[in-house]
Amino acid sequence: MATSTPLTDVAPNLSAATSPVPGSAKAPVASLLIAMLVGAVIASLGFGGIFYYLAHSGRLSLRKGAISKSVTPAEVATHLVALDPLLVNLADEGESTYVRLSITLQVEDAGAAKEPKAASNKSGDDVIATARDTALTVLGQQTANGLLAADGKEQLKAELLKALNQQTPSLKVKKILFTDFLVQR
Repeated sequence: MATSTPLTDVAPNLSAATSPVPGSAKAPVASLLIAMLVGAVIASLGFGGIFYYLAHSGRLSLRKGAISKSVTPAEVATHLVALDPLLVNLADEGESTYVRLSITLQVEDAGAAKEPKAASNKSGDDVIATARDTALTVLGQQTANGLLAADGKEQLKAELLKALNQQTPSLKVKKILFTDFLVQR
């Protein structure tokens, strides 16, 4: 006769074969969540990098005021006026020191007017002579140590800019550039 196995013995074997192992179901879900998290971080960094580049390159304006700031300098046309090289004794005690420098002024254009240094414009020559005199006066008050300090040139530029705009308001100096700078002790 044939023997049959009881159903109770087969049922536990089938349930054991089809039921997932307790740790195996969580492993694919955890790796999927980690992959999604890493992907989100990489995407965020990519978008953040693009946003940073566009914002700092001026291609993306974030504020209404940023538009007016970028338009204002473009509206004001400027040109460069090179002064003749200057050689000035410095105000050092007990030492014979001097500075030799060439200054170029970035000045605001006065409409369609000519450059102030034009030979046909006598008042332009007067303005340039006044600018040179002002520069010589400011430079004569400087010391070698002050000029050779880390921020000495920047302080000198600020002093020259202030003095030039006070003495020659018609020149409208916007920026001072040193094209040659030598301090001799």
